[in-house]
Formats: sequence, structure tokens, C-alpha cells
Amino acid sequence: MSHNRATGTAVRPWWVVTTYFAEGFPYSLVRQISTVFFKDAGASLQAIGLTSLYGLPWTLKFLWGPLVDAYATKRRWLVAAELTLAVLAAVMAVASVWPEALLVASVVFLLMALASATHDIAIDGYYLEALDRTQQARFVGFQAMSYRLALIAGGGGIVAFSGYTSWPAAFLLAAVVLGGLLAVHALFLPRIEAPRAPARELLRFLLTRRVVAAVAVAVLAVLAGRWLVARPAAAPLARTLSRVSIPNWIVLGLLLALAMVAVRAPALKRRLYASRSTYALAFVDYLDQPRIAVILAFIVLYRTGESFLLNMAYPFLRDIGVTRAAYGIAYGTFGVAASIGGSLIGGSLIAKWGLRRCIWPFALAQNLPNLLYVYLAWHYAAILRHPELGTADLRLVTVLVVVEAFGAGLGTAAFMVFIMRTTKPSYKAANMAVATGLMSVSATMAGVFSGYLAAAAGFAVYFGLTFVATLPAMALIPFLPHLDAAPKAAPPPGP
Repeated sequence: MSHNRATGTAVRPWWVVTTYFAEGFPYSLVRQISTVFFKDAGASLQAIGLTSLYGLPWTLKFLWGPLVDAYATKRRWLVAAELTLAVLAAVMAVASVWPEALLVASVVFLLMALASATHDIAIDGYYLEALDRTQQARFVGFQAMSYRLALIAGGGGIVAFSGYTSWPAAFLLAAVVLGGLLAVHALFLPRIEAPRAPARELLRFLLTRRVVAAVAVAVLAVLAGRWLVARPAAAPLARTLSRVSIPNWIVLGLLLALAMVAVRAPALKRRLYASRSTYALAFVDYLDQPRIAVILAFIVLYRTGESFLLNMAYPFLRDIGVTRAAYGIAYGTFGVAASIGGSLIGGSLIAKWGLRRCIWPFALAQNLPNLLYVYLAWHYAAILRHPELGTADLRLVTVLVVVEAFGAGLGTAAFMVFIMRTTKPSYKAANMAVATGLMSVSATMAGVFSGYLAAAAGFAVYFGLTFVATLPAMALIPFLPHLDAAPKAAPPPGP
């Protein structure tokens, strides 16, 4: 049971399960179901490939995270986003049989992506507002569990339902699920904060000259960049840059900007306080904390080894004879269950023993299984060279997958608790959006370099290098702030 800081009343965090299920479900609609729908509707491969751009709002959400903090309440943003998502799913239920279904779907899925990314910001901010540090740690596993189940329900359940019935029925079912979550949250989600500014002032802010000018400059910069890269003289550069997607370039730009601003954060913060620029202050305030360079480096580096491992795990297992169906069972069933179990146990242990005692064993639990892949690559070296010799022992592979997934669950629990503790009281939603955006930098690097490294070094050496890639983040652990729980506030004086 958590404590409502605004009213002093007790809050039972049952909503952790429902809100994080509601966070994962629309993500699966946009990122998984859109691809299947476009394929079934006869879209070209080029058009299907462009559905990856629907991921942009999740990459860019740090840009409007401060608005969620500054206007209305997290609860109101959450409910409004769910209403929008339910309506859009209902629109797809009707429009999916129209002759113009592809055109309508392209717009609807984009709007769903924007609403879903905003929904994520509001949910993370609400979680941080409603729960103290101990509660945040205790329920971090329920976050992961609910989100994973939502991905399965959306990416698996809705798609399967569409196969047995039709796309209108499937989208209608999605709308009913979202509508049910909306009803639960609108009626029963605790009110835990007061609005900092009325929601109606948001439109006034968005229409200010500075905002309009900033959007115009950003659009012109993107168009100019595309024009320059399209020049014949820039062809070699274009081939190199194409290995990194647009969302990943944005995240790398965010990291560079934060690194530059962090150097002058205290001075900038004083100037922004004087100018009352709440939007900019949300970013600078996050950077104005002790050991911010260590914090940023840790957030970027923590999942580097895991990202490189996962990028090549499937190609490696296929090369040693693991079938696609067997891989799906090992990862999609046993792996997911182990990951959820690791997150639940990890969150519970952090709440009981504290992050300082848990972060080292949990980081090792996440990273040491990389060495098991080294053993597997060495053990099946003959099969890698001569596939006709046989296939790997599926039992051994499944055990390895379970161990790796369980360790990743423990490591993720520690990582998410640490990120939550880096947020500042006034801008929790915005700070969380920035931190989660930085998490994807390591995945970006893995996507660019993993294939080349594996091809050049061989799987055994490659997996050894994935463990080496975990060492910089672990070397930063002794220097991290925020590992201890905040001191308990003194009780208010009696009357």
C-alpha cells in the first residue's frame, strides 16, 4: 500500500497491473499488428517497411514529456489518451473494409502511435508520483509482467483472432479492451496530484511563436539533410548513414545534446529560472544533479552487452540447427516466463534489501549468461562449420535461454529502479522520457555493428566480446548516486 502525498490517504497500487497492460496493448497494435494488417491488405513491401516509422513517437516522446508534467495531471493525460486510443481502434474496425483502408490505416496508426507514446509518459509519471521508492522497486516486476502480457495479447491474441474472424472484428475487440481499461481508470484510478496549470493553457503554449518556429526549423533541417544525402557526391556517406534508422539518429542526437548541456547545467538552470521557461527547465533540471556524467554513461552502457547478444542470438541458434518453431517456444514461452519471474523477484528483493545490495548481483546475473553462449558456440563449433553433422540439443539451448532471460529480468528490475531514482520531483514524466530514450542508444550500436562483428570474429569470439561490452557499465556501479533509499520524511507535527 502506498501513500498519497497530496491528500495523505492510502493508495492500493492495483492499478500498476492495469495501467502497464494498457501501456503495452496499444504499442502492440501499432508496432506489431500494423505490419500484419498492411500485408493482408496488399500493401507493397516498401510500404510495409515504412511502418517502422510508427516507432518515431516513442523515440521523440521526450520532446513533449515536459508538457505532461506542466499541464493538467498525469491521470487526466492517461484517461484522455486511452479515450483517444479506444476511438481510433473503433475507427479501424469500421474502416478496415473500406476501399481506402490502407490510406485510413496509415493515418490512424500514426495517431495511435502519438497517443500511445503520450500515454506511456503519463503512466510512468503517475507511477513515480503515486509510489515512494520502496513501492516503486516492489512493483517494478509487475510493470514488466503486465507489459509483456499485453504484447502477447495484442501481437498474438488480436492477430490470431483476426485470422479466425476478420479484421473488423479484431479491431472491435481491441476497442473493447481499450474501452474497458478506460472505464476502470476513469472511474477508479486514484487522484494523487493537483494540476500545475489548466489543460486549456496547453493550446496557447503550442501556438506561441517560439514553438511554431522550433517546429518549422526542425522540419526544414530534416528536409535539408535528406536533400544533401541524396546528392550523388554524398552516396558513400548515405550508405553508411542508412545503417542507422531515423529514430536511432534522433536518440544519438539527444545524447550529444544532453552531454553538451550537462557541462553548463547549473548556469543554464539559473537563466531558465529567471526566464520562467518551464519546458527547457525540465531538461536542464535533470542534468543538474551530482555525477550526472556517470548517470548518463551508465544509462547508455548498461544494456550494451545484452543488446549485442540478442541481436545475434537467433542467427546463431539457427546455424546450430534450432528450428524457428523451437526457437519460438524456447524464447516466447519459457524465456518470457523466466524474464517475468526475474523482474518480479528482482523488484521484491530490491524493496526488501535495497538497490545498493542488489545492483551488483543483478548486473552479474544479467551479464554472465553471455559467457554461456561462448560455451555453446565452442561446444557446437563443428556444427557451425558443417551443418550436416546434426543439430544442437534443444534441452541445453532451452536451459541457456531460461537462465539468460531470468538474469535479464533481474538486471532490468535493478536498471529501472535506478532510472526512476534519477528523476527530479518537479519533472518526473519528462525525466523518465529522456532516460528511457537514452536506453536505446546501445541497441542502436548493436544494430549497426553486430552483424559485421559476428561475421568477422565468429560466434564464439563475438559472444565473448558481448561480455566485454558489459564491463564499462559495471565499472561505473561504485560511482553511482541514488543507490540508497531516500530517508523517510519526518511525520507532520501534531495539532
